[in-house]
Amino acid sequence: MLYPIFEYLDQVLDIPGTGVFRYISFRAGMAALFSLIITITFGQNIINWIRRKQIGETVRDLGLEGQNQKKGTPTMGGLMIIAAILIPTLLFGDLNNIYIILLLITTIWLGGIGFLDDYIKVFKKNKEGLAGKFKIVGQIGIGIIVGTTLYFNEDVVIREFQNPVSIEEGVVETPAFRDVKVAKTTIPFVKNNELNYETLLGFLGEAMTPILYIFVVTFIITAVSNGANITDGIDGLAAGTSAIIGLTIAIFAYISGNAIFSQYLNIMYIPNSGELVIFASAFIGACIGFLWYNAYPAQVFMGDTGSLMLGGVIAVLALTLRKELLIPLMCGIFVVENASVVLQVSYFKYTKKKYGEGRRIFLMSPLHHHYQKKNIPEPKIVTRFWIVGILLAVITLATLKLR
Repeated sequence: MLYPIFEYLDQVLDIPGTGVFRYISFRAGMAALFSLIITITFGQNIINWIRRKQIGETVRDLGLEGQNQKKGTPTMGGLMIIAAILIPTLLFGDLNNIYIILLLITTIWLGGIGFLDDYIKVFKKNKEGLAGKFKIVGQIGIGIIVGTTLYFNEDVVIREFQNPVSIEEGVVETPAFRDVKVAKTTIPFVKNNELNYETLLGFLGEAMTPILYIFVVTFIITAVSNGANITDGIDGLAAGTSAIIGLTIAIFAYISGNAIFSQYLNIMYIPNSGELVIFASAFIGACIGFLWYNAYPAQVFMGDTGSLMLGGVIAVLALTLRKELLIPLMCGIFVVENASVVLQVSYFKYTKKKYGEGRRIFLMSPLHHHYQKKNIPEPKIVTRFWIVGILLAVITLATLKLR
């Protein structure tokens, strides 16, 4: 909302100082700051309101230490995160940017699905919440919207460079380029690392390529969204991990949206994707601000309102930047948490069928509960997961040069 105002003040009225609003770095910093202010300043008031409405966590008895103390802790705190993402983005982002529009829709859409799930659990006293099939339908819906937009929208383009960039003696030659409308992604750790979906899926026929691409997009959004949801099991784990991933994506967005940096590092230059730095900064600020109240012992839980949205937003950010093949590495915590559940259930069913008695790989899944069963304190588990998340982020960023 403020971006066009300051653009008018700078370009039309030529008022000194207003041009600073055109800089992505300034607006990103303001978005992160406002996001932190919103969560930390108003967080306690929101928690008190949730408590007055008796919106408390219903805890199933899993035999975990300290579990019963969490009963009644205010939930649906994901509303704090959503507000802290949307408000700074609306204030400091370019609302005409197709990527910003796509991320705003994703945030509201998946936040709405999670809110409905939490509402049924809390107010309808149904511990199962929203039926899984309806969650999947909702995730498929946003997947179709995102996939269709990225494949067909005319504002979504990749720029191919026509001359090499030169940076000598402080003089930077602006590269020439042409816009191409093509569905590509990046293959990590490989030279000439651009993979064209149309080439890969061309044997299926021209009509089938967009359908398969939309399917891939939908699968990624659903998988990462559910992965974040499963990870949100102990205080501060999902929010902290998401903040680390958000920072990694913000760096990719800044580089991908800059013609000089993207050609120098030999990665895809995606026009206008730099604007995603503003959204990612608000995302990071919201996650860190939420940790103020969600760190052990948590004063509030995000619920599905927050966790489904966090994972879905991370997936869409990666897809818009053509970094979806980096998701298994960048979101390794989500992947391992998700895999631990799949492995546990599959192995239990297999051994029950073969031996007549179900056996387990882990003491309990998801993986963080396995460590809880080993009597490792929650803060230590979360801190170690964060350390692994940071290590994965560093390796992900190393793909910029390691090929």
